[in-house]
Amino acid sequence: MAESGDKLRDFSRRQPANRRQRSRKVQKVEPKKAKISNQQRAATGAAMVARSPNVVPAPVGAGSRKPRQGLVMPSAVKPMPTAKGQIPPYNPNNVKVRTVRVTKQPMSSQPGRRVSRKTRLKPMARAILYGVRLLIIGVGIGAIVGTALSVLDPANRIAPTATTSNNTTSTQAQPTPNNQAAGLFLTQEITSLKNTVQELAAATPDLTPGVFLVDLETGGYVDINGSSSSPAASTIKLPILVAFFQDVDAGKIRLDEMLTMQQEMVAGGSGNFQYKPVGTKFAALEVATKMITISDNTATNMLIARLGGMEALNERFRTWGLTTTAIRNSLPDLQGTNTTSPKELGNIMALVSQGNLVSMRSRDQILDIMRQTERDNLLPSGLGAGARVYHKTGDIGTMLADAGLIDTPTGKRYIVAVMVQRPNNDPRAEKFISSVSRAAYQQFSQSAPTPTNTTSSIPPTGYPSPVVTAPVPTTPINPAVVPPGANNIGGYSSPVINPQYYPPR
Repeated sequence: MAESGDKLRDFSRRQPANRRQRSRKVQKVEPKKAKISNQQRAATGAAMVARSPNVVPAPVGAGSRKPRQGLVMPSAVKPMPTAKGQIPPYNPNNVKVRTVRVTKQPMSSQPGRRVSRKTRLKPMARAILYGVRLLIIGVGIGAIVGTALSVLDPANRIAPTATTSNNTTSTQAQPTPNNQAAGLFLTQEITSLKNTVQELAAATPDLTPGVFLVDLETGGYVDINGSSSSPAASTIKLPILVAFFQDVDAGKIRLDEMLTMQQEMVAGGSGNFQYKPVGTKFAALEVATKMITISDNTATNMLIARLGGMEALNERFRTWGLTTTAIRNSLPDLQGTNTTSPKELGNIMALVSQGNLVSMRSRDQILDIMRQTERDNLLPSGLGAGARVYHKTGDIGTMLADAGLIDTPTGKRYIVAVMVQRPNNDPRAEKFISSVSRAAYQQFSQSAPTPTNTTSSIPPTGYPSPVVTAPVPTTPINPAVVPPGANNIGGYSSPVINPQYYPPR
């Protein structure tokens, strides 16, 4: 015991205050395991109680050194002789035990274990926390879903079309990406001409007319139910003709390409292709010409099939800015399911005149074909001597129409499109269209147009040529080829016309 006490004093001796202390590495030595008897276990248990952190150790006497914490030197324990199976008697002189009150430590005091935030929150605070979390998650999901829907929304992919009223200053739908539908120029409505047309309509209350007239020089116009959709009848052949020449310009079809008439294309009504045997071949230009000049329904069905079908044509019409013009049935469409409007027919004529939909060469061919329309009892019947008209008619039992481009002897060029819904085959519709044409002709032929090109090398004629972007040929015109008074429109010579405007049928 003395030797152990000497070692303890040497180990716990303090270093001088003015000397820097250095930590010493203590080599851990694993104690050898020895067999412990029951008596030694009891004594060791008593020593462990004394070293427990919850038990306060015995006070240290005055003048003695306090041993360094964490280092406990074992002392010799003399086992007490006890009988087998008996508990040794309690001797307060050997072990001093102080009774202490142990308080339950919180969970956080246990080493190596974290306390969740949930255990420290009150129920109300926990509910608020859950609500805030759900709100944040909901806002995030809503933003993601909203962005996805805005991207995938088909309404954002389709350009909205502009709706117009009778007093609007524009008849164009929303411009298409290629700007093809921005050709019609309007300024203000011609009040005097509009009043005249309204008086004519009031005289025949059983008729429902739609009228659209435009002065292509000044932009003055008349619009009476011009945007109303009506059965198109044969006027649907006008946009089909324009689509045909678009494909000619694109190289998709040749004018001399041979088209075969098949059984499902044969249609009754107007035209003479229906009397040809199935399998007969026609040149594409002949088919397009017969579709307009004699309004051949079988020729129309042949062109619809060659141009890709009805849906393909309807999609093309929409790219022009047309919203009411659509093909829903093959010709003849006696039920009137194919539709258009006076304003859209006039818009097509304006675009063709300016060369916005087709090339200038195709524009000239379109006007040449339309000038050969044989039916002349509608718009042509209201014109004076020397006027020229490029038009297409439409006639079914419930609707009569005529739309075209007119050149006056004074040099004016204007558009007229009239569609009249009527009782079955009511002849007053024909007189109404003729009267509107006469009133428009008188209005637009009163003043000469303002010259737009005073340096042109083309000799003056009675009819102005459309604006030509191609270079003007310098080859002089042979008077023997071009008869006096004939018009050279866009590079082709127009045939001679008599005062009745058309050769007799």
